[in-house]
Amino acid sequence: MAVPSIRLPPTSAPETPVNISQLQGLSIIFCYPRTGAPDEVVPPEWDAIPGARGCTPQACSFRDNLPDLKKFGVANLFGLSTQGTAYQQEVHDRVHLPYDLLSDEKLEFMQGLNLPYFEYKGNKLIKRLSIAIEDGKIVKYWYPVFPPDSNVHEVLKWLKERK
Repeated sequence: MAVPSIRLPPTSAPETPVNISQLQGLSIIFCYPRTGAPDEVVPPEWDAIPGARGCTPQACSFRDNLPDLKKFGVANLFGLSTQGTAYQQEVHDRVHLPYDLLSDEKLEFMQGLNLPYFEYKGNKLIKRLSIAIEDGKIVKYWYPVFPPDSNVHEVLKWLKERK
């Protein structure tokens, strides 16, 4: 399946959107519902939503395994949520991510690929999943993802098997 031509702002340069359909080589995009702010109290109902908790551990596990992902041919790695870039920048800096987070605040990527989502407090949030895209085409996806911090190991297993 081809990825639609959609431009999403990255945390490193929001004024220069990334068009995922035009990325060369193998790209891994992990989608997550949202990250919380450092002082945010997670409401009890958040834990009742399957797959909602664990966004920061997922992002950190991809961070910690980035050298292996690169070794197995990943040219581009992105996290993606429907949160705004300014909000994403905070978590990007706080947990020292060496890759960009992409903002799908206008829901174009989510709707363009008909990704699963849930609604929380009036916001549409992408359910946790990961997509492997090679030269503009989806070649593999992981859904559902649980536990969140093991997702990178599923991706690495697939990368090793395709070598």
